[in-house]
Amino acid sequence: MHMTQTLIGYARCSTDKQDLAAQKDALLKLGVAADRVYTDKGFTGTNRERPGLDQALAAVRSGDTLVVPKLDRLARSVPDARAIGDSLASRGVKLQLGSSVHDPSDPMGKLFFNILATFAEFEADLIRMRTREGMAVARSKGKLRGKKPKLSERQQKELRRMYDTGDYSIRDLAEVFSISRPTVYRTLSRTASMFLSDSL
Repeated sequence: MHMTQTLIGYARCSTDKQDLAAQKDALLKLGVAADRVYTDKGFTGTNRERPGLDQALAAVRSGDTLVVPKLDRLARSVPDARAIGDSLASRGVKLQLGSSVHDPSDPMGKLFFNILATFAEFEADLIRMRTREGMAVARSKGKLRGKKPKLSERQQKELRRMYDTGDYSIRDLAEVFSISRPTVYRTLSRTASMFLSDSL
């Protein structure tokens, strides 16, 4: 019995703010049906546990082709790229990168695949390094100091004073200062250490 070969598409972007439209369009132009495209949004390529990728890998059968716009959408590390590629090959599934079908039995194709995987991993390392450097610069300039308290110091002391009278519950204080109850607890904890330092 002749089995129909199916194209299964996969697209990924690292943050929720990024758009998958361009990748989806590329997959449609490569012949993938719209209902055969699986996606992951907000997942990095170094994260191997991705629901969309798992669904795409589960959907492909022997004779099918998994299509990705670029290898770095599939994986951002050499071991992951090789593991996924080898797993697909062992199941009789082809891997298509853009318009090129990867042939693991071809030495040149294998070399090209490894080069692409190495560049994808290198790019991921660069992104991580730039992020760390950016955070270090921001921290040195005082831009990464955590969230500012929702209440001014005077309001925090007033909240503490009202609480210490015993006339106000946590719920009362939350309503008076228009803050959540967890914020009331955090403020009380903060002001306790504040008053302790003032008394020393």
